[in-house]
Amino acid sequence: MQATVWGGAGEHGRSCYLIEQGRTRVLLDCGVKKEGSGEYPLFEENVVPQLDAVFLSHAHEDHSIAIPLLYTMGYAGIVWTTRATSEQLPSYYQAWERFAASTQAELPYRDTDISAIRFKFIEEHTPSGVWYAIQPGLSVCWGRSGHLAGSIWLLLNVEGRLVFYSGDYTAESTLLAADRPQPELLENPIDFAIIDAAYGIDPDSQQQKLEQLRLQMEETLQQGGPVLLPVPTYGRGQEMLLWAREQFPDIPIFVEQEITVGLKQLLQGPEWLQLDAIERIQACLIDPRIVFVDSEEKRLQAVSAIGSRIVLTNDGMLQSARGQWYYEKLVEDNACCVILTGHLAKGSCGHRLLMASREQMEILDHDAGQVHFIRFKVHQGLPDVRAMLDVLASKHTILVHAGQQSTDALCAQLAKEGYANLHVLTAGGIWRE
Repeated sequence: MQATVWGGAGEHGRSCYLIEQGRTRVLLDCGVKKEGSGEYPLFEENVVPQLDAVFLSHAHEDHSIAIPLLYTMGYAGIVWTTRATSEQLPSYYQAWERFAASTQAELPYRDTDISAIRFKFIEEHTPSGVWYAIQPGLSVCWGRSGHLAGSIWLLLNVEGRLVFYSGDYTAESTLLAADRPQPELLENPIDFAIIDAAYGIDPDSQQQKLEQLRLQMEETLQQGGPVLLPVPTYGRGQEMLLWAREQFPDIPIFVEQEITVGLKQLLQGPEWLQLDAIERIQACLIDPRIVFVDSEEKRLQAVSAIGSRIVLTNDGMLQSARGQWYYEKLVEDNACCVILTGHLAKGSCGHRLLMASREQMEILDHDAGQVHFIRFKVHQGLPDVRAMLDVLASKHTILVHAGQQSTDALCAQLAKEGYANLHVLTAGGIWRE
């Protein structure tokens, strides 16, 4: 058995893992890294046409955007994913096209390659937690991963060897439901696991992060200033909108239309949600305090309003022209606070602003910055990885979705606690047994 990292281990982005056992070859995710003009997986072009199947865990760009390249290189097979994921993908391909244009980079695939993608929706062939035979020597079982509507983990039986792939996983979402693989699914021990460990040795729970976020926002709002929350179009954006509405019941909230569309779409897929989610979403959609921004007039209202308010724009790294416009307008108010809550690619606008704010704080020797980073958990840290290892009891494991230094530190800590056969790989690395 062999696993080759085409991207995603020892780095954040371009998740892409080739699994080979006997004559069967499958690919787990195929994303990009939003650094420079974009980095793509380290494909072996002669292998791509020989793939038996491709699995896509969810729609985020760092897992999905390079899939058209597979068809450019001669893949003609199926991409197994969920219907919700396929419906989210067009907005991510459009956003990546805009990003490439902004960096004067040429896309390595064509629109015809996007339209050539052949999807099969895994939940329409087998329910969560039930094995399904794709072809002789290849079966799959799946479960909800709590990261995004439609996001899943995968358990594969590849010619008698079991492989687990967590995708992006969190058990702490207050909006999305997550499953754990149950022991009865496992006729044999898991041979190899690829586990989301994006937050390294961070020990905090989601509740601890949310309390930090609440205190920072409360300080700004009490001073009469605006809070700008740059968030992704799908996933964290909807959850943070619901949380902010419930935490600050007297504060106006302006939310960009793409986030609203994502919120409404959740109503069409209650199977991905927590039990109380539908009620919370419906209450949000009729709340008169919330302004759903779908015009330039409403955007001007968001930046020119007087007093405390919360603004959500669908651009987690502030890379887009609209996101940067919101920033430039809102920080004219000295009481403004910008809170970044997720991954910031090196060199992105959000990353540069955060570094500049931290430098200012060091010079003045007090917190005078307007840009802050408080993580909103949509991945796993130390206690989460530990819990997943305990459930899986995999023979061999690689921890992924974080830089090598962070992953090394996490593996060292877990090794001290008695966890064995944890492997640190980087892009281009190979594990074999």
